[in-house]
Amino acid sequence: MKRKDWTDEKLFERLLTNRTKKTYWENIRELRRRPNQYVFDRTVGLIKTNSDKEIIIGIDILAQLGFNPRFKQNEIVEICFSLLEKEQTPKVLESVLFAISHNNEILREDQILILIKLKTHRYCIVRYGLVQALSGLEQKDAIETLIELSTDKDPDIRDWATFSLGAQIETNTDSITKLLWKQINDSSELVRFEAIAGLAKRQDKRIKDILIQELKKIDDNGSIILESIEVFNDFDFIELLEKQIELNKKTQQVNEKWLIDTLGKLKTKAQDRSLEVE
Repeated sequence: MKRKDWTDEKLFERLLTNRTKKTYWENIRELRRRPNQYVFDRTVGLIKTNSDKEIIIGIDILAQLGFNPRFKQNEIVEICFSLLEKEQTPKVLESVLFAISHNNEILREDQILILIKLKTHRYCIVRYGLVQALSGLEQKDAIETLIELSTDKDPDIRDWATFSLGAQIETNTDSITKLLWKQINDSSELVRFEAIAGLAKRQDKRIKDILIQELKKIDDNGSIILESIEVFNDFDFIELLEKQIELNKKTQQVNEKWLIDTLGKLKTKAQDRSLEVE
């Protein structure tokens, strides 16, 4: 019998009794596809226990119950914040924060203020979860907290905070620009690339020379650089990409298709621009 044909209770039983994580997310996703009152009530019951395992299972289900539209979304967010009112283990906090991240478009300002109290939490998985919970938010307090977290000692936290500031919001302030320029010198290549992408998105003309230098040494980790070149939309890169494609035939530094695709997109934009002028 296929998983989609299992009863709700059988899925809960498997989640509660399995000793490995092998099918954990398959069972979670199947229950998420069943936005009904029984699943909701059964899940809330798990969250009310004193078992971290059961609380996490419950939160992971509620995080995206019903996908789009969410089932009882406001109630689910309130449940998440009720869990933040009392001390939780780092793993529970991580799940709660990720659940909030999937629903953060409805957060109130007072809820954001509750979240940012976790920005100095001793465990990096909690600070990482906080970045996810704040990602994409345009509120001033959320942005200021992400700016702080973008200099965290953990490179994954810096990476995602920089990505959120650079790519996921439209707000453009001097503080964000200054931060992105600072991150270009980060020890993590991923952080550097996300900073470059954020500045390219903002059409900061000063990033052009850096994009040129990165293109010359691009390898299979450089897809973000090519995306940034496309977004930057400077047609000088057409010739530079053509030269890089010829060079790459010898060096094989990067997937040639990526270079060709980026070149094609820029050429199309250039043609569209010329038609507009005519």
